[in-house]
Amino acid sequence: MPEWIYILLLTLMAGLAMPLGGWLATIDSIRPNWLDEELRHSITAFGGGALLSAIALVLVPEGIEPFSIIISAILFLVGGMLFMLIDIYLYKHKSAAGQLVAMLSDFIPESIALGASLALGKGSSLLLASLIAMQNLPEGFNAFRELKESGRLTDRKILLLFSLLALSGPAAGLAAYYWLAHFEAFISGVMLVAAGGILYAVFQDIAPQVKLERHWAPPLGAVMGFVLGLVGFMMNH
Repeated sequence: MPEWIYILLLTLMAGLAMPLGGWLATIDSIRPNWLDEELRHSITAFGGGALLSAIALVLVPEGIEPFSIIISAILFLVGGMLFMLIDIYLYKHKSAAGQLVAMLSDFIPESIALGASLALGKGSSLLLASLIAMQNLPEGFNAFRELKESGRLTDRKILLLFSLLALSGPAAGLAAYYWLAHFEAFISGVMLVAAGGILYAVFQDIAPQVKLERHWAPPLGAVMGFVLGLVGFMMNH
């Protein structure tokens, strides 16, 4: 199979997890209220675990390769500060698209990293695609609920929007494969900036939503998400 088709399939698979997560959010309201709440918290925690595994197992290890410790630390911090500024902007403008922006700000840099990893002959593309899909599913779930609560879009329009946004992954992955992979330091920098931003998002947006009194499944969801990433990492080494 040509590598460009492989990139297309991997990034599309990962991207379609967004509308799939949104679709799941349309049917969970039929469950009892207590289960609905615990399920929502568990899915959020699972997404947090998958994001942490992407940071620890792919983005940081590959991102630091061409850089010194100081440059690596600076780029990681820049990512956290960039996401903080985005968060502040969305808060001031009372946007209902916070989860949507967070989802895309993860998905696009990681798709770039996926395309570049194949162009550079690295073996982490399947692992990264799996991690992207694992995090896009709960992020799509939460973004759907956030947009639905704003009352501006119907369920069908939100799912259509998510399906269109899923195409940004293949576009970013192929662009990285054909044009950006020649700039290895740039790709590594994108990985570190994305890792710092994702870590900020986990503790700012995801972790505070996980805690639920007298329920223990949500934090276990974070552990399960990370374990899945760990298994995928070990299968490739």
